[in-house]
Formats: sequence, structure tokens, C-alpha cells
Amino acid sequence: MPDKWEYPWFAAWDLGFHMIPLAHIDSHFAKEQLILLLREWYMHPNGQIPAYEFAFGDVNPPVHAWAAWRAYKISGERGDRDRDFLESVFQKLLLNFTWWVNRKDADGENLFSGGFLGLDNIGAFDRTQVLPNGATLRQADGTAWMAFYCITMLEMALELASGEGQRIHQAYEDMASKFLEHFVQIADAMNRLGGSGLWHDEDGFYYDQVRTEQSAISLKTRSMVGLLPLMAGGVLEEEMIKKLPGFYKRAAWFVRHRPDLAHSISFYEHGVGRRFLLAIPSRRRLERVLNYMLDEKEFLSPYGIRSLSKFHEKDPCIFNTDGVEHRVDYDPGESSTHLFGGNSNWRGPIWFPVNYLPIEALERYHHFYGDTFQIQCPTGSGRMMNLQQVANELGARLAGIFLADATGRRPCHGDDARFASDPHWRDLVLFHEYFHGETGRGLGANHQTGWTALVIRYIADLARQRNGTV
Repeated sequence: MPDKWEYPWFAAWDLGFHMIPLAHIDSHFAKEQLILLLREWYMHPNGQIPAYEFAFGDVNPPVHAWAAWRAYKISGERGDRDRDFLESVFQKLLLNFTWWVNRKDADGENLFSGGFLGLDNIGAFDRTQVLPNGATLRQADGTAWMAFYCITMLEMALELASGEGQRIHQAYEDMASKFLEHFVQIADAMNRLGGSGLWHDEDGFYYDQVRTEQSAISLKTRSMVGLLPLMAGGVLEEEMIKKLPGFYKRAAWFVRHRPDLAHSISFYEHGVGRRFLLAIPSRRRLERVLNYMLDEKEFLSPYGIRSLSKFHEKDPCIFNTDGVEHRVDYDPGESSTHLFGGNSNWRGPIWFPVNYLPIEALERYHHFYGDTFQIQCPTGSGRMMNLQQVANELGARLAGIFLADATGRRPCHGDDARFASDPHWRDLVLFHEYFHGETGRGLGANHQTGWTALVIRYIADLARQRNGTV
């Protein structure tokens, strides 16, 4: 953690996000940091990556593969990248992926329950605790993270299978096939297991689910948990995968002979062949979830995507179990509950990591759907956008947290006049841990969490848009 007070200590998923902006500055350092947590003195022999030094056994979202894949691509142009790094992390990540499959899929149904998954108090209760009466929790975010993990490992395997020059590495082709099949099994479970999986068709949203021997109960909290399934989307170009005949043949067989699972794969004809989309939500379900995400009365804040829908401000989510009431209210600022110590809040504020990944996913969806997919942004405004334009809009709102108005005031500094008018303070821009869902004011640690540096991409994008260079 880049912390002038508590350093050194690590948090596994924080580190992954920290390395994305740092890879643009020092790619060697970023790759070293990502390899570090996979070394034998950090990773458990069973494949578990420790969450942080004060609770090794906690489970952070599995973003390490994505961070390594992004750092690899940032490190150089195609054909001039560090394949040794990619191969090294891929081998270790296979152990970690297997640990997730063996330890966090309690019933072997491809629905995962990793615990609080870094999102602290986002749920009605502590999701790390054992539920009473033998009930189990199926997590929409845990399952989405694993589908996202599959997509990333598939992309890495395809890159390694292509080898250098004309040589094809068949072992990596086989691994790519494995991750393709595993992804569609997870997507199928999330959408259809038991009838509708974790999808609630009446509401048009993904929810966590408590499973007992008699029933499956949806925890109807509209939170980031139900938006994260959108991030598990990847696009494959037929022109590229045809260069890997083993993978292409097995993928074609799978689509032809397992239509019960292959409905999670869409394809689109374009100029040079077909483009395949691997995604959890169908086009219709994507549209329904986006209607919530882009609604200013729900998730869409002037400063990004809220972690909990504003809908719960007047209609809190209440869940009763064993005579105990568990309640989730919209809480856009500091936490008003002591769950997880009360020193962070996922019930309304804006967090950069879980804004960054859905925005990135929207760009991938746009690559597949193009201008054929248009949606109102904001919902109900009548203003139609393609998904790249939606991604740009969300990025601009996040950038706006740090941009000064005519008076010099930046939303991140709240009402503190020193940062607007005092020459000794006004250029001091702090990267807070998270931000108020209504005002954009910085909250949490103001000097600790480096993942907010992800905003540099959106500030750069906004500058290019305004200069007419994109």
C-alpha cells in the first residue's frame, strides 16, 4: 500500500489495481510487484494468495490475472512484450484458479461464495460467516469474479499459444479450451441453474442467493454485487483464433454439440469474418441491468457509479433470519454501521476499482455490438448513446471528481476552502480511498489507497476528447 504512515503492508486486490497506472511509469517495477505475491514465500502451496498480512485467510477478489495481463500489454507493443513474465504468472495463477474452484464452490455447481470479497459491508450481513441451519450463500459477485478470471486466463492462454513466429504451443491451446469451457459453465450456472440461476427476471437484476434444502431466496439488494456480472465479457476474433487450429476446432465442436451451454456465446459477422462475444448477460439482460446502472435515481451519480442504488434511501433492503433483522440503507458518505469496523463504506459511495472494470467491459461490448446497441444515458433522458459513448460519459464523471471549477473548487476537496483559494494548498490533490455518492467529496484514507490513481486514464481521455484528438 502506498502509505506514508502504515507502509509496508499489502492488500492483494488493491495491489493489482495500483499496478495499472504504475505500469505506465515503470513497467519493470509493476511486473515485479505482481510476481511477488505469486512467489513461494507469499502464495500458499495450495494456491491461495493471502489477502493481507493481518488476515492471510481472507479472500480478496481474484484480479491478479487481469492486472498481470494489463501490465503485460502496457509493457510494450505487440511483438515486443515480456512473454517470460506472462508465462511465469500464468503458471502460478493456474494454482490460484484451482484453489478457487476447489475451495469456494461449495456444491460443485459453478456458483461461488468467496466471502466479503473486499466489499466489506455491502451485504445485509457479514458474508464471511457460516449461515445457520446449513444454508449456503451463492454470491453474484463471487461468481462474476470467477467468470472474469476465466476470460482473462483464456486471453492469456491464447496469447501464449500463438508463440513467436509461426510456432504454436499446443499445451496453451489446450488450456485456452479448458478456460473457454469453464467460462460457459459458470455463465450457464449464473443464468440458468435451478431455472434462472442468480438472475431475477421480474426485477431484471443479479442478486446474491441464500440456498437451503427447501428453497433459494434472493437477497434483493441493488448493489455493485449485481453490476459486476457485466464485467465478465470478452471478444474473440475468428481471424485470430483460426490461426490456432486446435483451439478453433474444439471451440467449434463445443458450440455445435453443447448448445445447452453455448448460448453464452454470441457471434457477429463483420468484414473479415466472425466476432465472438463471451458474456454472462445476454443482450436483453445487459440492457436491463444498464437501465439501473445509468439511472440517476439508482446507481448513476454525477461522479460515477454508486456502490449501492439510491433506491434504498427510501426503500431499505431488510433480511430477517433467526429472529435477527439485517438491514441495508443507502449511505453515500462515511459508514453509519460498525460492520467490518465501520472504517469503509460500500453502501453508496463511489469506488474506483469497481467503476473501472465495468467501464472497461462496456468498451468490449461496444467492440462487439458497435452502433447496433444504443441505450438511454442517463436512463429516461431520451439521449441515446452507444456503449463506447456510455463508457466515455462514465469516465468523464469520474474525472470530474478532480477537476476544478471556475472558483478553483474540486469536488474531491468538499467544502474545504483552502484547496480552492490558498496558494499553498490549491495544487495539493489527494487521492482518497472512495468518494461521496452525491457530492464527490473524498472519504476514507486520503493518503493510502493507490487505486484511485486509475483516474489518470479518464482525465487523459477527457483531455483528448476536448482537444478533438479522438
